[in-house]
Amino acid sequence: MSIIYDSQTKCFNLSNDRISYVIRMAADLYPLHLYWGKRVRRISDKMVSRRMQDGYPQSDEKFSLHETPLDHLPQECPTYGVGDLREGMLHVIHQDGTHALDLRYASHEIIEGKPELPGLPSARGDKAQTLILTLADALSGIRVKLYYTIYEDLDVIARSALIENGGDAPAVIDRAYSACVDFEYSDYTLMTMSGAWARERQLYTRKIAPGEQGVSSARGASSVQTSPFMALLASNTNEDAGDVYGFALCYSGGFKATVEVDQNWSARAMIGIQPFNFNWTLEPGASFQTPEAYLCYSPDGLNGMSQNFHKLVHRRITTGKYAGSKRPILINNWEATYFNFNEEKLVALAARAKKAGIDLFVLDDGWFGHRDADNSSLGDWFDDKRKLPNGIAGLSEKIHALGMKFGLWVEPEMISPDSELYRAHPDWCIHAGEYIRVESRHQLTLDMSRQDVQDYVVEAITAAMKRGNVDYVKWDMNRFITMWGSEQLPAQRQQELGHRYILGLYSVMRRIIEKYPDVLFESCAGGGGRYDLGMMCLMPQAWTTDDTDAHMRCRIQYSTSMVFPQSCMGAHVSAVPNHQTGRSTPLATRAAVAMGGTYGYELNLLELPDEEIEEIAKLTDKVRGMQELLLYGTFFRLKSPYEGNQTAWMCVSEDKKEAIVTHVFTLGQPNPKDVRLTLRGLDPELDYQDVETGAIYGGDELMLHGIIVKKPWGDYCSEQFHLKAL
Repeated sequence: MSIIYDSQTKCFNLSNDRISYVIRMAADLYPLHLYWGKRVRRISDKMVSRRMQDGYPQSDEKFSLHETPLDHLPQECPTYGVGDLREGMLHVIHQDGTHALDLRYASHEIIEGKPELPGLPSARGDKAQTLILTLADALSGIRVKLYYTIYEDLDVIARSALIENGGDAPAVIDRAYSACVDFEYSDYTLMTMSGAWARERQLYTRKIAPGEQGVSSARGASSVQTSPFMALLASNTNEDAGDVYGFALCYSGGFKATVEVDQNWSARAMIGIQPFNFNWTLEPGASFQTPEAYLCYSPDGLNGMSQNFHKLVHRRITTGKYAGSKRPILINNWEATYFNFNEEKLVALAARAKKAGIDLFVLDDGWFGHRDADNSSLGDWFDDKRKLPNGIAGLSEKIHALGMKFGLWVEPEMISPDSELYRAHPDWCIHAGEYIRVESRHQLTLDMSRQDVQDYVVEAITAAMKRGNVDYVKWDMNRFITMWGSEQLPAQRQQELGHRYILGLYSVMRRIIEKYPDVLFESCAGGGGRYDLGMMCLMPQAWTTDDTDAHMRCRIQYSTSMVFPQSCMGAHVSAVPNHQTGRSTPLATRAAVAMGGTYGYELNLLELPDEEIEEIAKLTDKVRGMQELLLYGTFFRLKSPYEGNQTAWMCVSEDKKEAIVTHVFTLGQPNPKDVRLTLRGLDPELDYQDVETGAIYGGDELMLHGIIVKKPWGDYCSEQFHLKAL
């Protein structure tokens, strides 16, 4: 791994053993993007000339903006107003109302490791080098530091920008993306993920065309509607072969990921904070840090890209006690009881769960205030003694006495108009002046940009955690922000609220997590409404979706795996008929799909016969024995639920001596043909034994000839293979 600057060619080459990212200075003035892909030793002058359009000046003396329009140059940090007519990475409005920004090379520095980003989550910087490329606008005093980090063991480039006001007058940042890559050609397919509640992160692909295309969220969160990710796929790319360029953002607020194809059929890809309803006043001497973006190149198709993102998450993103370790197998009472519970019912459910071998009992919504439905009490984090006469302290004591851990659901960012907190502090919610306070799910959003609100949330939630002696917290967020306004921000800074909210949220989460480092935190947002790398930096797993139907989960977990590993995906076995779809799926299939994430249960065990509890206990033991491989093994997608009647995936140990393969049929068919499933990631020189049947196969045989899957009998049937090398 190295970052090399060639003073003769004015090139920066960021390389490890597998990839390179090359930047060339145009006449010592503007950093140009030359190359991103497989490792190269250098880019020749001839290639440089061609990439800069033949005839463009190569020296400072000959370069003139009047004669050399930046509209044709592949820039690393394009801005509007000095000759580039495309949407730029940065847009600054000066005090006199002008929009131009002429950022030119000022200096560079190459350092070991990677600086932390002030106020923002980011990947750790071990086994890494960082190029800090400083650009300056001489007239305004605006300076921009572009950060590029390359890792020794990851095929990922981390990028962000720090904008500093070194001038005498305030300026307004109107747009600040985290990364921009100008591709020479536009013969790519764009992959994104979009959806809605209970059908999050559905995959969509389309050929890019002249104009702008992409995904974005202006909802105050990364959202269920879109995901802060996109990928550009070269022609003929599939799961196992072809060039893929992936972009993912480490941020939990509004975002935009966009590709613009210009008149020369070049493609400009950018990702960062949503520019709609955003600006930031930068006073003299102040700075603004953009979130971190991760650029992942793979020549080995979508599986290669995903495996690189998974390594990034496991090695540099997740932190704390549960990063890289096994997770407790939990049961959540939500679908078992909803709001209708008391201490006696909960303890009985927990005792039944203990017989099924479950480790952790989680008390979901309805334990606080006077909350019998979703129309009250958010913000009132004191025990509802009608349901729990001994409070969560008494319940927790009984759960722990069973030999189980105890977990608690909270929704700290929200406030109900019917709450003691709202009656005491109606100004604490986000609202637009005297306009109607638009509710969603009978609730409003607390203004997390305010220090008093942050302090209250930290105090109230940590008090509840201490009272309940909790081992796990599910942190939920069930609505997006519609009407923007804060009573503590002046008029000219109201459009800073979205970003200030996220900074405040990160601060609150850090303060609570630092106080309780041994607690397992799981993020949630009405399901997968804030499923992003920013959250994963703070909490090692997230509730993937409120849809617990195994069939729909195949699609959602399959697409989620494009960026996120199994260890991040909360996945539960639920009741049948399913509460979201009404579909009935065999227990074995529900369990097999839930094994594609952090395994748990969400159903009323008190309604199940003893023989089914015994079957659940066997499944729980099975998961416990394979959990490390299920959560942290190298992940391969084998069959896509978007392309037919099957879904299949597998996890392979790092030494390639063990693998778990899961195959799911959707609909049963009469007289079906055998399905031969070809595997991935095994050692072709080793022989593998099926743990259940004793059958022995060669690794080369399994990857080239495949293994026969049982013919489907009924709908939604499944089969798993547990293979161990002899």
